[in-house]
Amino acid sequence: MKKKRTIGEWARSRDGQKFFVITAFMIVPLVLLFTFTYLPFGEMVGYSFFNMKYVGARKFVGWKNYIKVFQRDDCFKALKLSLYYMAGSVVQLLLSLYLATILSFKVKMGGLFKGLMFFPFLINGIAIGFIFKFFYTRGFVFDTVLQWCGFRLDSLPYWLRDQKINNWSLVGTSVWRYFGQNMVLFIGAIMSVDNELYEAAMLDGANRFQQFLYIILPGIKTIIVLNVILSITGSLSAFEPPYVITDGANGTGTYFVIMHEIAHTQQKVGLASAMAVVLLIIIMIATLLQKLFFKYVFRSAEDEDKRASLKRERRLARYGSEKGGNTL
Repeated sequence: MKKKRTIGEWARSRDGQKFFVITAFMIVPLVLLFTFTYLPFGEMVGYSFFNMKYVGARKFVGWKNYIKVFQRDDCFKALKLSLYYMAGSVVQLLLSLYLATILSFKVKMGGLFKGLMFFPFLINGIAIGFIFKFFYTRGFVFDTVLQWCGFRLDSLPYWLRDQKINNWSLVGTSVWRYFGQNMVLFIGAIMSVDNELYEAAMLDGANRFQQFLYIILPGIKTIIVLNVILSITGSLSAFEPPYVITDGANGTGTYFVIMHEIAHTQQKVGLASAMAVVLLIIIMIATLLQKLFFKYVFRSAEDEDKRASLKRERRLARYGSEKGGNTL
């Protein structure tokens, strides 16, 4: 009969030490996550029910801050600017997917191109803001390049003042910075697709576009969904380009910039906290809708593939039966 171990013997044994190591590796990250993420978030939700500043007395106001978020014009006018960044994210994803598809195969100096296009993502967002602030300034880099191309300076708009174009200028900054990150994610996903599928497709006479449509896209659908979710949520929370380049002036103040001004300039901490909670709810709803949409799209594609394969099997079976009948 096996002798039952005491708690001390079990703790000194290999099984006990393994248990303690695993528990320690689980507890430490969870404690850090709770301390620096969930606890501050809970405090922020609590602040959203008070009329308060950073220093001084607090007054409980209930849901009034949330009502003000929906009543203030500047909040939702700022939220509408996210549509510009969403449009830019579509261009960003299409561009990164196109370049990733090309660079995933053998291309001369492909490694150099990958590094050059990924490099903007490594630069600090504040530094990028200052770079493009001078890039778009009247008579500076962008205007000089356009004058080399034959444009007159008087005919060019003020890229950061003209409200018809200034938000698109800021969107271009975000596209330039983030498309390299998406491209690298797409490249990693495309390179994981089995090469035998390409060989079989070429034997069947499929061209590059058909290979992309029927092999690459279904094979990287998880990364596509991930990149779309990251791009849309990033569009809703755009902050660095409008804050650093224009300081939110001339109609470029996004939701985050307005929230920053309300919290730190106007010292309305409770209202800013309510704005943050509302934005979180909007992002969660947008993420859920995207997941449902892509689940429906990919399910429809899979159903079409199944129907097509069944048709092929039926044709082969009919052809085999007819051939067998002719030989008899």
